Amino acid sequence: MICLTAKLDEQSPCGAVLTLTYEQRVKSRLRAVLDDGREVGVFLERGAVLRHGDCLAADDGTRVQVRAARERVSAVVAADPLLLAKACYHLGNRHVALQIESGRLCYQHDHVLDALVRGLGLTVTEEEVPFEPEPGAYGGSINAHQHTTGHDHA
Repeated sequence: MICLTAKLDEQSPCGAVLTLTYEQRVKSRLRAVLDDGREVGVFLERGAVLRHGDCLAADDGTRVQVRAARERVSAVVAADPLLLAKACYHLGNRHVALQIESGRLCYQHDHVLDALVRGLGLTVTEEEVPFEPEPGAYGGSINAHQHTTGHDHA
C-alpha cells in the first residue's frame, strides 16, 4: 500500500489520480484505491481538507492528484441575489457545507434541506457533479475554527 503523507503546496505533475467524494476529502486518515487500482493510505495533518487538483506525495516519491468525485447534490439557481443570500443564510445556520457560485448554490442532497429551500420560494434540482464547497473563513476546516482570541472549538 502506498502511504500518502504530504500535501504539496505547488502544482506538481502527478502520475496517478485519486477520486474522492467530499466526505472522504475532509478525512485526514483514509484508506482508498487510486483510479488505476492501487491501494493507498492517506495520513495527513488533522483538519486538512483536500480540494480538487491538490497533489499528495508519498515517501517513495509517488505523487497523486486529488479529483473531486461526482456526487448527488441539490442545486439552486436564482436570478434574485437576495433570495439566494437567504438560502445561504438558512443553510449556513445549519452548518451545511455550501458550494456558492454567482446565481447558484449546491449542497449535498438532503430532502429536508430541499423542503426548507423550496419554502423560501426557490427551485431545487438534483445533479450528479463534483462537489467543492466553500473552504470556510477560518482556514478551511469544516470541523474546527479558531478566533483571533486564540481559543478554538471542535
